[in-house]
Amino acid sequence: MTRTAQATQRQAVFQGAWQATLGSVGRTAAALLTSLVVACAGQPTAPSTPSLVSDNSAALPGVTSQRLTPEYWIARLHSPDAMVLDAEAIAARNHRLVADDPSVFDLSALPDQLRGSEVRERILRLSSPPQRTLFDQHGVALTPDALHALDASLALDAIEDPVPLRFGLVTRRADLRSFPTAQRVFSRAGDSDIDRFQESALFPGTPVAVLHASADGQWLFVVSALYAAWIQADQLALGSRQEVFAYTHCEPCVVVTGAKVSTVYSPEAPQVSNLLLDMGVRVPLIADWPVSQLVNGQLPYASHVVALPIRGRDGALQIVPALLPRSADVSANYLPLTRANLIRQAFKFLGERYGWGHSYGTRDCSGFVSEVYRSFGVTLPRNTRDQGVTTAFDRIVLDDTLDHAARVEIMRNLDVGDLIYIPGHVMMVIGHDAGETWLIHDTTGTHVRNAAGSLVSVPINQVAVTPLFALLGDSGTPYIDFAYSVQRIRLVDHP
Repeated sequence: MTRTAQATQRQAVFQGAWQATLGSVGRTAAALLTSLVVACAGQPTAPSTPSLVSDNSAALPGVTSQRLTPEYWIARLHSPDAMVLDAEAIAARNHRLVADDPSVFDLSALPDQLRGSEVRERILRLSSPPQRTLFDQHGVALTPDALHALDASLALDAIEDPVPLRFGLVTRRADLRSFPTAQRVFSRAGDSDIDRFQESALFPGTPVAVLHASADGQWLFVVSALYAAWIQADQLALGSRQEVFAYTHCEPCVVVTGAKVSTVYSPEAPQVSNLLLDMGVRVPLIADWPVSQLVNGQLPYASHVVALPIRGRDGALQIVPALLPRSADVSANYLPLTRANLIRQAFKFLGERYGWGHSYGTRDCSGFVSEVYRSFGVTLPRNTRDQGVTTAFDRIVLDDTLDHAARVEIMRNLDVGDLIYIPGHVMMVIGHDAGETWLIHDTTGTHVRNAAGSLVSVPINQVAVTPLFALLGDSGTPYIDFAYSVQRIRLVDHP
């Protein structure tokens, strides 16, 4: 009996026994399951190339399984492994960013104390009373009393003059909030996805300056290199200025090059057990740890021994050893900034859920491009509004003097890693194919026209590969017509 005949016979026996047991609902399931049996037993067939479909009436044109792989785009490049920026050029760009961009802070340059009025102004810049109606997770509008309580929690009257600065290291992935509260609030009743009090997140080992405490002492207003907001006090370990900055400048180090890695589970050291580290996080390596000396009950020879900050009982900073398995996607240094590496790093996030302000343990559009570039040692401002206008990179200004044809021509000549900004969103170029410029970006969704020419919504809600020219706003205007900036994190004359 041939293999195909055997498969047919097995299908008949299996389907008869299965459908004798199940009713009409079971028959639907049986048909699906038996098709899998035939697929496994019969001759292999060529895989399909599915499109990314929202509601079966609209697809993102041209999105195939091949285009969802980094290898496809790397193979199309000339000299994909050529250096785009070397370490010296990257350091110069980072220095220029700190010098020129007011959204990026040099913590080491902060004085030992600030004027009370300056601290108050920094807090109110973020934590001003909401001017629009916001809803809680049950769809109930926040009352005036609730808004008053938020304002009172800032404890602005308790700000001293001058304010002595304290410094600390973040001990685990920590949310940055608009107000000193974990309460989630939303723009519309029934919409419980985008939390309007969520600002960003900080990662283990991030240094911060502490400016103020909330009325209940459970939250601290901190300044990091890229953002100022409220963080839960128990996610921070306080130390001297010298201790904090010595940690951040320690050599040798390990750089996280995967989307996420976790430290080894360690019941003996719960603060560094299964600790999540995101792409680009850099932690000190204890290279001379004796191979026979246990780390949290485990021999270290199959792992990297790293130094991580923890919070003592009194909130004071302690540095302790922890293990990162050698199987983890990490590097001894920042990766070489090549176009091939840019594509590989970006694709490590493909399919990850969109998380506004780093909600859900993931990231949003500006966080996505920031963490990709951070794995090369390149610093970007935190938010799209700052990224899109900074003068620290090689910017193409897209203003009203450019018509649609001129914009198309610019987009056709962009290189891998170039960043395109539309209001509230950023997209990374990965290449050109079939007359299209192609992107990878972390997006909630877009609009396209279906085969009948109707405008339809495509809810993507993840890191996705898409064409550029097909993407439309909710009014049907092409994205490129309201793009306002392109940032090139490279030399202008790079091929």
